[in-house]
Amino acid sequence: MQGMHHIEKTHTLTVQQYIKDVLQLTKFRLSISVVISSIAGYFLAAEQVSSTNLLLLFFGGYAMVGASNAFNQWIEKDLDKLMLRTQNRPLPSGRMKDATAIFIGVLLTIMGLISLAVINERTAYFGAFSIFVYTCIYTPLKRKTSLSVFVGAFPGAIPFMLGWVAATGRFGIEPGVLFMIQFFWQFPHFWAIAWLLHEDYQRAGFKMLPTGARDQATAFQIVFYSLWTLIISILPVFKFTGLLTLSLPGAMAIFALGLFLIYGAIQLMQQKTEAAALKLMRISILHISLLQLIYVLDKIFIQ
Repeated sequence: MQGMHHIEKTHTLTVQQYIKDVLQLTKFRLSISVVISSIAGYFLAAEQVSSTNLLLLFFGGYAMVGASNAFNQWIEKDLDKLMLRTQNRPLPSGRMKDATAIFIGVLLTIMGLISLAVINERTAYFGAFSIFVYTCIYTPLKRKTSLSVFVGAFPGAIPFMLGWVAATGRFGIEPGVLFMIQFFWQFPHFWAIAWLLHEDYQRAGFKMLPTGARDQATAFQIVFYSLWTLIISILPVFKFTGLLTLSLPGAMAIFALGLFLIYGAIQLMQQKTEAAALKLMRISILHISLLQLIYVLDKIFIQ
């Protein structure tokens, strides 16, 4: 009996570890944050909320990001062995086989794109574009040029606008502005991460910082893109962005958020420390989360 109990316990732990590995392969927390961006975009556009479409968008969005991450980790498994923060991932640690990761990636791609296609074709097209660019262009570019961050910003900026396209079935100035907000935001966010993990990235040969170093020029570009993030994010208050609008109180809140992001970027430029980079990374996450929340609440309660 004791032996059987031990076997059952070992089996349970193995199942728990496998589930944990699948979540790690698909970057569960990142994927959920992406899904939240898509849902925010959906609420901004939807005149009537469809619970079916919301569920499809939730699953399709998660599958889209999860598939991209699965393929990315499979391609980079040997490089992940070189970096401290990624050595214990399922593939470099040997806990998961290549074939399993590829199967999960393909399955999520198929199921995710079918889910998005049920909503409408354009949503599925953008989902497919995102997976392709992230896996086939961004991933291999990371060891060749720091422009990989620019390329990676395209699939990274799709989720916020994807929700709008899911709700309306069309692409226009409104989802274009949502795309630009998240596009410009990614530079201070990811360069803060790259600054923080610069030595780890160097071990794998990843070129993530624009100048290749934690220097004044890199810090200046972080401030520059933070400024552009603020400018783009308040555009809807001027009523030039179609159905995507912001009230004056909403724009003032977004403007204050933008100043907070710029403050974090300037602090990094002045201090050039890992502590300042960590602070900016946290500010950037708070910034995009609150920005999307303010946009949605502004539409529901103020306009």
